[in-house]
Amino acid sequence: MPARFQPLAYAPPEPDEVLRRARSFYEQMRTRRSVREFSDRPVPREVIELALRTAATAPSGANQQPWFFVAVSNSETKRRIRLAAEEEERRFYQERAPKAWLQALDHLGTGPEKPFLETSPWLIAVFAQSYGLDDKGNKVKHYYVQESVGLAAGLLIAALHAAGLATLTHTPSPMNFLRTLLNRPASERPVMLVVTGYPAENARVPVITKKAFDEIARFV
Repeated sequence: MPARFQPLAYAPPEPDEVLRRARSFYEQMRTRRSVREFSDRPVPREVIELALRTAATAPSGANQQPWFFVAVSNSETKRRIRLAAEEEERRFYQERAPKAWLQALDHLGTGPEKPFLETSPWLIAVFAQSYGLDDKGNKVKHYYVQESVGLAAGLLIAALHAAGLATLTHTPSPMNFLRTLLNRPASERPVMLVVTGYPAENARVPVITKKAFDEIARFV
């Protein structure tokens, strides 16, 4: 099929407005923290849908959009996810994790217990699709899947934070139980759980610092 094009819908803002927007977004995003203490306060489904729609605007290899999101609010499903995740986490902390990795985690105060998987109003399971299916049911290989899904997940977290919600990326390893519990096909690999909702009233976060700018970027 030949390439088709249309005019770009873009009205360039004035330079001062560009800077204002960049500064405003940075100031908003620099307050984002990974939260492990959530309130059970409800979050409307429309908020989550809009965040997922934002995630789906991410660029992807050949525009194949190799992602799928399952937003979970059902209490029984969340409980089953917690039980399965904690089982894997106990094995991780007791058997699988190298000593150096446990030492790296120590300052965050994490452990195998994950009550936030039940307390938070929403869990968003992010899946990467290694291939799709055409109209005839034939496999269509996807390209740059990891990069594409990573971009979408980043936009998802930014959208949730911009909406005023707390987030946590949770990656129990292995996490194939998510594919089973959420009835996803073999073509999809679970990448992470994005836990989201309002933080608990007395939520606390670890005291951490970010690298200095010259340690993460430079101009040439």
